Amino acid sequence: MIRYFTAGESHGPALSAIVEGLPAGINITAEEINNQLARRQQGHGRGGRMKIETDKAEVLSGIRFGKTLGSPITLIIKNRDWANWTSTMSQFEKPEETIAKITIPRPGHADLAGRIKYGFDDIRPVIERSSARETAARVAAGTLAKIFLKALGIEIGSYISSIGAASEPAPDAELETLLNAGAEAVSRQADLSPVRMLSKTTETEAVAAIDEAKKRGDTLGGIIEIFITGVPVGFGSYVQHDRRLDAALASAILSIQAIKGVEIGTAFENAKKPGSEVHDELHLSPGTGVIRKTNRAGGLEGSMSSGQTIHLRAAMKPISSLVTPLQSFDVETLQSTPSRFERSDTCAVPAAGVVAETVVAPVIANALLEKLGGDHLEEIRQRLEVYREHIRESFCH
Repeated sequence: MIRYFTAGESHGPALSAIVEGLPAGINITAEEINNQLARRQQGHGRGGRMKIETDKAEVLSGIRFGKTLGSPITLIIKNRDWANWTSTMSQFEKPEETIAKITIPRPGHADLAGRIKYGFDDIRPVIERSSARETAARVAAGTLAKIFLKALGIEIGSYISSIGAASEPAPDAELETLLNAGAEAVSRQADLSPVRMLSKTTETEAVAAIDEAKKRGDTLGGIIEIFITGVPVGFGSYVQHDRRLDAALASAILSIQAIKGVEIGTAFENAKKPGSEVHDELHLSPGTGVIRKTNRAGGLEGSMSSGQTIHLRAAMKPISSLVTPLQSFDVETLQSTPSRFERSDTCAVPAAGVVAETVVAPVIANALLEKLGGDHLEEIRQRLEVYREHIRESFCH
């Protein structure tokens, strides 16, 4: 089974990740990893940090001649901004100059709870590790799982349906056409937009909303649409809570900084309707087997994959660092004061979509490995084809 860990501070020397459990024999290129890291850095509304960093992953172990070895893979992403923080973030030697402590927490951030939890007299360590800069390491790690899945015909893609009040209309035939070509087709189309939207009209509205928020010293959140195609029926399980695929996917998405809500399919709209207008009816088609004309369940039934496109929606709150401050207080003097500003983005929703794609990849990969087992790519590919053929034969007549 695949698991990964990340390490590193936002302004430390580097971010790192160790990925364990990837099968052997998967073709990996540095370009594939770095392309995903570059996608994470794009989007209208990003801040000054993205002008400093050009994220590139260095592989230290687990890959030989472009193929995974089945052993742990180590990834390093160096922080170029480290050169400006060597005194503030020194690991061992305390600098001679005085380093000012941060004692004013920002509302909506990890600052206050983190300081209390870990007993710090300075909020800086909380800021450094809770920062969404950490997602660069997760994108690099998750990309390995995405590559593994794609080699088996499973693709993951995303687009942004809302930023602030700018919301795309209901999905139409264009989205269906893109999904029929595989979920990555959705991402390729979305990536042509500076806000990763499919509608040009809504794109214009979103760009204007971001620009206006920036002028006000404010921030904007939005909604991310994530799709996974090519997953056969029966991944995950209903027999124990920790084997439920829907729960694992929701957990992965909620682990992304600033994500505050997850929806599967049209769950919240479904909650307002009677069951007769919600559940996806089953039909048998000669030569095809089981088909459904709707996908309101979002590709997940009974905590397992239904064989349809998996559709997840994530709600991202506006970023907590505001140029125009909210009310806070100084934890040392206990005096009320405006909150401080830490360099930040106006809107990072487009980038969060890229992160969402990569954090769900290990979840799907683990569901596949739980079902099929296997230690190298060709072994797993053969088992998956046998399973897919079994499904086809079971219901064709």
